[in-house]
Amino acid sequence: MGDGVLRTRGLTRHFGGLAAVNGVSIECRMREVHAVIGPNGAGKTTLINLLSGDLRPSTGTVEFGGRDITGLSPEQISRLGIGRSYQKTNVFPPFSAFENCRLAAQSRLSTSMRFFRHAAHYHAVSQEAERALAQVGLEARAGMPVASLSHGERRQIEIAMTLATNPSLLLLDEPLAGMGAEESARIVELLQKLVADHAILLVEHDMDAVFAVANVLTVMVNGNVLESGPPEEIRSSRVVQEAYLGVEEST
Repeated sequence: MGDGVLRTRGLTRHFGGLAAVNGVSIECRMREVHAVIGPNGAGKTTLINLLSGDLRPSTGTVEFGGRDITGLSPEQISRLGIGRSYQKTNVFPPFSAFENCRLAAQSRLSTSMRFFRHAAHYHAVSQEAERALAQVGLEARAGMPVASLSHGERRQIEIAMTLATNPSLLLLDEPLAGMGAEESARIVELLQKLVADHAILLVEHDMDAVFAVANVLTVMVNGNVLESGPPEEIRSSRVVQEAYLGVEEST
């Protein structure tokens, strides 16, 4: 697949007369965290929805591993190796942490007619679930109902469910939302570990976390890319400071 995992060219999505995403061209590479930042309404989640297949673009293309995947369904895109998390935690609270991950891993089975075979008999699926839990550091919580876990741990379980599908690209939509400092630090540490074997596109409002993990930053405003580049370049950009990060008044 090479280092360049995902590329978009002129990606656009209109809602009536509004261009929520307007001509966006970005690239995600293996072993890099590409963070997309911007104010509310900038088009960040719409961009992720276009990449994951939850929305179809009005114009433009999405390439993954050199293949045009524009307009494919979320299931098709997921099976190609793109996993995503959502702004709102998307787990099954009554099920255990292990069962949540096993369900995700089970989605990779080819369709069979063995409707009455117990899920525990699929040993490879169970191994994938255990591996995913270990990757996020929650193997000790495997048997606990997700409803009993903390908010941060639930977010970790959602990432583990994504990992259980064996993606090469992770699309993470505000994984630190609603967390305290300690939980946020755990997620930052997890992302720093996961990027060794994945490409990560991260949408996040926590600027401390973004600058701690990102290799590339893309700033969006009103559906458009304002600037894209290394974190220090973006941090020092006067245009970005005025539009989003804020500029202190001189005295």
